[in-house]
Amino acid sequence: MDDNKIIRLYMERSEQAISETSVKYGRYCHFIAFNILQNDNDAEECVNDTYLRTWNSIPPKQPNRLQTFLGKITRNLALNRYEKQSAKKRGSGLIPVILDELGECISSEARTENIVDELAVKDILDSFLRKLPAETRKIFVRRYWYMDSVKDIAAAYKLSESNVTVTLFRTRKKLKELFEKEGITI
Repeated sequence: MDDNKIIRLYMERSEQAISETSVKYGRYCHFIAFNILQNDNDAEECVNDTYLRTWNSIPPKQPNRLQTFLGKITRNLALNRYEKQSAKKRGSGLIPVILDELGECISSEARTENIVDELAVKDILDSFLRKLPAETRKIFVRRYWYMDSVKDIAAAYKLSESNVTVTLFRTRKKLKELFEKEGITI
């Protein structure tokens, strides 16, 4: 079913909207949540919470891109759950490593996980990503949006882990330079 029909089902308050969302985007949402939480049960709970949050958000919201809307909800829920779970054991796992990498681009006072929510930064970041070569953009997004490991990214694009690491390093450096040029201190 296409996204407009699914959104229409939400607007009509039809419970079929949730089952159609699950069929079309369940694996996508699970992928996002699992990459952050590294646990199937937690990821599944997160996906179910995504459906509930979507049900409560549409209406009044009417997203332009349902996939992006669901991805953002799932990612935020998973990051919140991760933060709660890791409060006792700070600094373990992949997420702190990824957030530290992004921390190279912005000031240390910023909360890195909220970077995309800032409008000025979002516009600059969108423009930056559009100008990147397709493969570099995909690598960057897989690492910092989907929280994929370097190993998984390398395997997906048939690259060495070293190549992926260097690509990410250079891309972060360019992003940092762009932020500085634009006078952005987050």
